[in-house]
Amino acid sequence: MMPLSAERLNSALASLVAGMTGLRHDGRFHEPNLDGTPGDYVSFDSWEWPQGVGLYGLVRLWAQTGDDRLLQTIEAWYDRRIAAGLPAMNVNTTAPLLALSELWRRRRQPRFEPVLREWAEQVVTALPRTPEGGFQHDVSDRVNDDELWDDTLFMVALFLASYGQAAGQRRFVEEAERQFLVHARYLADPASGLWFHGWTFAGRHNFARALWARGNAWITVGILDLVEFAEIAPSVRAYLLGVLETQINALLKVQAGSGAWHTLLDDPTSYEEISATAGFGYGLMKAARLGIGSTECRAAGLRALEAVVANIDDKGVVANVSYGTRMGADLQFYRSIPIHPTGYGQALAILCLTEGARHLQPKVEAA
Repeated sequence: MMPLSAERLNSALASLVAGMTGLRHDGRFHEPNLDGTPGDYVSFDSWEWPQGVGLYGLVRLWAQTGDDRLLQTIEAWYDRRIAAGLPAMNVNTTAPLLALSELWRRRRQPRFEPVLREWAEQVVTALPRTPEGGFQHDVSDRVNDDELWDDTLFMVALFLASYGQAAGQRRFVEEAERQFLVHARYLADPASGLWFHGWTFAGRHNFARALWARGNAWITVGILDLVEFAEIAPSVRAYLLGVLETQINALLKVQAGSGAWHTLLDDPTSYEEISATAGFGYGLMKAARLGIGSTECRAAGLRALEAVVANIDDKGVVANVSYGTRMGADLQFYRSIPIHPTGYGQALAILCLTEGARHLQPKVEAA
């Protein structure tokens, strides 16, 4: 295999964009929504959470490269979907608003601001809540009464922080802070330092107590990007970065020899999963760049980067990505989740490679 370099990563990034925008539903999964419409969690041109995460990867890549063709692809996607009519609001259908907010923050397109403002207002006033004010993890095809999931922080809270900061609406940032605090209270495992997938107030337990890899990746990426997006209250920032450092220390102990992580972080018999590996790689390299966490972060992040690059096929599609994962009642549920290309797999790989390119750029010697 060729050694990693910024040039190689840039070539792979172009391939990843093509791979994501070319994703199409092949009929393998039939997941109708509660309103009777068909659910499409694969095709690029669909408004759902995998596509929302995918667009976030594209926006972050555009912000770093200034690629006008990529910008046109992103804006055209939003123009098409908004013109077609947006779906009902839930946790997962909120996910595409994060990328739109980050795009609007940089370009201030007048046509997008009303959508962002109205959706943010709806989130804080109408999204169902659990006890203690957490956002209940309701999705397009299921109501999850009184449940908190890791995923919610990435799908909803990051959008509120991004838009609230960009629009000068402090109350949205404060709601994002609250969500991170409530979720950390019930999902962060003090024993391992890792995060459980979910919590139910109805049964007051963490379901299978699964230390699920991608759920943990949402947290690693989420905390780092939260403190980048918005002015977080100093006490909240310090608390969340402490939680993150604890998680990072635990992640370093369970990284596989390949550079990847297993889909159940503490179970080496479960398969190695690349979307989570990409999220962790991004987070570890970014933490190292920002001076957060252990001195081992950069090396571990670069090993993850190598594992991600090794799983990009010749069509730019990321392999060994687990399909969308509901809340499992037992650990075998997680071991049995099928592998399938997804927008979030592409996006997390894009985040990992864009951060990796920053670490691999040749250093210019001072004259």
